[in-house]
Amino acid sequence: MVLQLGDMAPDFTVGSTEGVIEFHKWLGDSWGMLFSHPSAFHSVCTTELAVLARLKPEFDKRNTKLLGLSVDTLESYFEWFKDIKELENVTINYPMIADSDRKVASIYGMIHPNESQTFTIRSLFLINPQKKIRLMQIYPGSLGRSFQEILRALDSLQLTDKYEVATGAEWKNGQDCIIMPSVPDSELHARFPKGFRELKPYYKVTPQPNL
Repeated sequence: MVLQLGDMAPDFTVGSTEGVIEFHKWLGDSWGMLFSHPSAFHSVCTTELAVLARLKPEFDKRNTKLLGLSVDTLESYFEWFKDIKELENVTINYPMIADSDRKVASIYGMIHPNESQTFTIRSLFLINPQKKIRLMQIYPGSLGRSFQEILRALDSLQLTDKYEVATGAEWKNGQDCIIMPSVPDSELHARFPKGFRELKPYYKVTPQPNL
């Protein structure tokens, strides 16, 4: 099964460093970020897990739960967490899935045989409270991710779900947004009381509506 944007995120029940997780039930009415990494005791992964632990309050502000995965055992995670604490001076504060039987990795397509026959690549899924996949990201094992970009994407998704706007390249929270062309001209003033500027007939911008 090849997952696509808008698909229902497959449900699963699996063991983690914080106990058994029934994925859809665990998400509840929150957004979720499900991400995989190649293995425990991996240098690049060490940096990623540490960065996420520091950024968790930012994800909390966005009502987004974090859930990591690799094909390791729970025992290896707990030993690795000690190294991360020593090296990065941070405690891992979100659950990690011990997917040693590759159950979750398989249904989410996290193992790419031409990259590695055995280890998960750096896959990432943003999932909304309706359990729909809203963003997918795929990196090779050698390249650590920018989680600031994921926060930017979350801000955009949560904003554009509520208002008929889009966000341009390099957009950041607080900047002007692009009005969707589907909004009739006759409704622009009512829908965007902060005003708007018409740069071209197809290109209108407005201050960020939720600020």
